Amino acid sequence: MIKLPILLLAIGYGLVMWLFSAWRLKRQMDATSTPLSDPGLEAEMARMADVLDLDRIRVNVHEVEPVNGLAAPDGRIFITRGFLRKYQSGEVTAAELASVVAHELGHVALGHSRRRLIDFSGQNAIRVVLMGVLGRFIPGIGPLIANAVASVITARLSRQDEYEADAYASALLVKAGIGTGPQKSMFTKLGRLTGAGGQGTPAWLLSHPRTEERIAAIEANEARWKLPAD
Repeated sequence: MIKLPILLLAIGYGLVMWLFSAWRLKRQMDATSTPLSDPGLEAEMARMADVLDLDRIRVNVHEVEPVNGLAAPDGRIFITRGFLRKYQSGEVTAAELASVVAHELGHVALGHSRRRLIDFSGQNAIRVVLMGVLGRFIPGIGPLIANAVASVITARLSRQDEYEADAYASALLVKAGIGTGPQKSMFTKLGRLTGAGGQGTPAWLLSHPRTEERIAAIEANEARWKLPAD
């Protein structure tokens, strides 16, 4: 039977590891990022800033080539240099890139980074419990099953965060007069731009919902909000 001190140790270990990862990420971003400066993008950001009653939305460019956006644990928003290049080459519009920023703002506003701290610690405790229990009955493969279960839980929570951030972004984009069209078109481009469609991966192992599921969720929100179709 798993004793309480072991559970507390597992939770504490998860907490320390998450904080260390956040600290390491901040150092990396500080060393490899520059402030975004682009008039076209700034105009779109200003529309969203007006809705949020902010002077401006500050976005940083992470100087790496993979196409991605990120909300750091400290609340800063980043897009990668590779993503910015897609915009500069005309493959992505200013409104589409603004929808990415709106999504990352959703992660910050909804406290997903703080919640992930709690989730990570809890999942580590679940992993320890399952490894202890399953290890007694099915030695050898018990730890593998425990890790698999923890991975499924992590993926499901991550997908839920993505849906919530999508909904936040949709509402912000609509109020800013940008609409959800760029958000949906951005999703249809992401698989090609990133080279990661996830089509061969079971849905319950994916950290992000599939493109068609995300677009369907946005359109369901539009219907519930009684917005005209794009």
